[in-house]
Amino acid sequence: MASTQRRGMVSLIGLIIMIAGVVLVVAGVVTYGLVSSKLADQQITVSADAAHFGGQKVTQPWQAYAQADIIATHADAIAGGKTYAELPQNDPNRQTVMTASFLQASLFTSVVAFGVAVMAAGMGILFLLIGAALRHLDREVPVEFGAPTMTGAVGPDV
Repeated sequence: MASTQRRGMVSLIGLIIMIAGVVLVVAGVVTYGLVSSKLADQQITVSADAAHFGGQKVTQPWQAYAQADIIATHADAIAGGKTYAELPQNDPNRQTVMTASFLQASLFTSVVAFGVAVMAAGMGILFLLIGAALRHLDREVPVEFGAPTMTGAVGPDV
């Protein structure tokens, strides 16, 4: 009976891991879709002079990254290579550079959100595989627990 209980526990743990995997996959996919949808609602278009994806609407992490990168290039040109903190307080470009910095941070935050969503979904798939493997092993491997026997023991001749 002890072996049946232990085998049942492995199967139960596998099932719990699989449920966690499903939750992670669903959460990852929903989060990815939500971030993409919210970015699309902002009607941001990648600048035509960006290194990649020029003219495309920002809905994906690579487009958000490309737009953040070109914003940095534009802000750098406006500020003469200085950061917001390095510009004098009376510099007329300081407000523009500050806004550019905030926009970059927002776009980079969306890139991170996409990454977390993909990681959650990937971990969910991994959990599903581990849980399925545990459940499969629980069915396939016979486990016997009991007192050890001396069958086949080698010892001195008496």
